[in-house]
Amino acid sequence: MTTAKIIPIREQIADIMRSDIISGELTPGEKLNEQELAARFGVSRGPIRDVLLKLAKEGLVVSKTNIGTYVAAPLSNEMQKVLMDIRIRIEEFAVRHIEDKANENDLQALADIIDRMRQHYEREEFTDLTKADIDFHQFYVELAGGDDLLNIWYPIVMRMRMNYDRIERKETLVEEHQAILDGIKSKDSKAAIAAIRNNIK
Repeated sequence: MTTAKIIPIREQIADIMRSDIISGELTPGEKLNEQELAARFGVSRGPIRDVLLKLAKEGLVVSKTNIGTYVAAPLSNEMQKVLMDIRIRIEEFAVRHIEDKANENDLQALADIIDRMRQHYEREEFTDLTKADIDFHQFYVELAGGDDLLNIWYPIVMRMRMNYDRIERKETLVEEHQAILDGIKSKDSKAAIAAIRNNIK
């Protein structure tokens, strides 16, 4: 019998707020009031401060002395391209370094995430589809380089998601990720890299 994983309250709150920012429910420039957030989530202001600090490190919110904390603005097109190029380089490195690391359980975990993506698409749960998309890439980046690589990659991806405008191409996301997985499965890093470049736009 498997035991359900207990997710700390801070992680739960951070995940909800990420979803709100990615979906646009929390809009760029919107002020985030610690007291109001504490009341919303039924916690003290301490955990809220921790969550806001974490989201600031991810680039999703900005905190300034005497001004407060607010939702970060989307990046300019030029900055978006810079981050996209860095992200692609990181993921190219990752797929080259997991050929001998990925076992059957890892490949199944990636396939399971693709199944989640398919289900979210069918249910029109597009914020959850985006989060599953992130989970897929995060899995092989972490597998390749552990926390060191993940800690470089993750803030870049979260910042890019504020410019997430691929909703019109959402129906292709599952196939794009399947192509990445097929390249990883066959230990064909060139095919996996080509699929990554096709996906990250």
